Amino acid sequence: MTVDLKKTRVPKEVLGRVPVRVAAHYGVLPLSATDASLTLCVPEDFDAKLKEELRVILGKELEIQFAPKAAIFDAIRENYGVADDIIAKLAPKGAVVYADEAEELHGGQDATVSKLVNELILDALSHRATDIHLEPFEDRFSIRYRVDGLLREARISAQARPLAQSIVSRIKIMAHLDIGEKRLPQDGRIKVRASAQELDLRVSVLPSACGEAVVIRILGSIDLLSLDRLGFSPDSVRVIRGALTKPHGIVLLTGPTGSGKTTTLYSILKELNTGDRKIITIEDPVEYRMPGVLQMQVKPQIDFTFAKALRSMLRHDPDILMVGEIRDTETAEIAIRSALTGHLVFSTLHTNDAASALTRLTEMGIAPYLVASAAELVIAQRLVRTLCGACKRRGEDKKGFEPVGCDECRGSGYKGREAIEETFHMDDEIRSLVLAGAPSSRINETLRARGVRFLKERGLEKVTDGITSLSEIGRVC
Repeated sequence: MTVDLKKTRVPKEVLGRVPVRVAAHYGVLPLSATDASLTLCVPEDFDAKLKEELRVILGKELEIQFAPKAAIFDAIRENYGVADDIIAKLAPKGAVVYADEAEELHGGQDATVSKLVNELILDALSHRATDIHLEPFEDRFSIRYRVDGLLREARISAQARPLAQSIVSRIKIMAHLDIGEKRLPQDGRIKVRASAQELDLRVSVLPSACGEAVVIRILGSIDLLSLDRLGFSPDSVRVIRGALTKPHGIVLLTGPTGSGKTTTLYSILKELNTGDRKIITIEDPVEYRMPGVLQMQVKPQIDFTFAKALRSMLRHDPDILMVGEIRDTETAEIAIRSALTGHLVFSTLHTNDAASALTRLTEMGIAPYLVASAAELVIAQRLVRTLCGACKRRGEDKKGFEPVGCDECRGSGYKGREAIEETFHMDDEIRSLVLAGAPSSRINETLRARGVRFLKERGLEKVTDGITSLSEIGRVC
């Protein structure tokens, strides 16, 4: 009998009947158990001689069912979790190869830990994770993946807990960090190739009371999206493209960390990168490389800040400047004056809505007349999870859909994310309000009268269209 393991979840008490070492070594998965017998799922080419060997090891009579070998290995990982014993035995889906081969460790336990770290990265990729969080606590070693903006627990055996320090040390070596320094935070970078995909891993190590915590940000080779594919409404795209035809001025993107501002900026630069204009960026960090664009990274340790980089950029005859973030008055002032002297400038701010970006600049000490003169376009955005197309169902009110959860979305009910946005261009009325020092609430009243759609309204449109759920809009907005 052939078993569909994608639809099979094995109870913990059944998994406990077959040690992880045995399951990984023989490539078998327990399915059910009684006091006297075990039902095992084995590969289709399973050697009958091994049945007797397993019967002796497990001390039970065995009933056999079959499944493809690759499906069994996937199910072992899914049910037992990522653990050193499994990692050493599993047939990998793809090898992780380090860009700097001299750093790879060899022999003994190090080889086992190396395989565990490799498998951890591969498992995170299979979950579409953007970050891996490794956190030591008194009673456990937690590994979580950030998927579609939310953290979810990775399945990991308790056997990994004693290896916590070895795992962290391995990651620190790969990232060229000091493994002897456990008192101070450290940041590093790893370049790897996984299944023909080149990845840039940003590593941050933080000392805690129970040991060192690690976050690994996974940056793959980005497929830069056009503005039409970000999830923005057609009318917002038209407003944005209208601003891109301007020869000078500043375009501001606002939103919290993780709201997709960087992706939107890169998509805009992609449209502007036509070869007849010089584009220079200053970022922290440079997340993705863009051909034909000069990209710099700030280095606070040597006092190379956004403000200093921006001054240097202006001496290189640019047409378009991108400043990753306006963090202080000096950077804001240089960016604004650059926009007034013939440059098209793009940057980001952390504000809750679009109108607040204008008042934030004046609160930072920028004269209102400079803000009113330089600003051309403001975009506020968030990312909302999109419903899994395989399992979403229409809600009881028949006005939208609800998440359900299936194997396709790993039980979350969501798969992927899209942007929601509020966008407005500057006109004489808004400029007058800025000059008069009007609060953001007054600017928002004017925008609403003009017909601007705000974040929550854009979100509700996506609910009506069946793209996301009402609960997701409530979470984000």
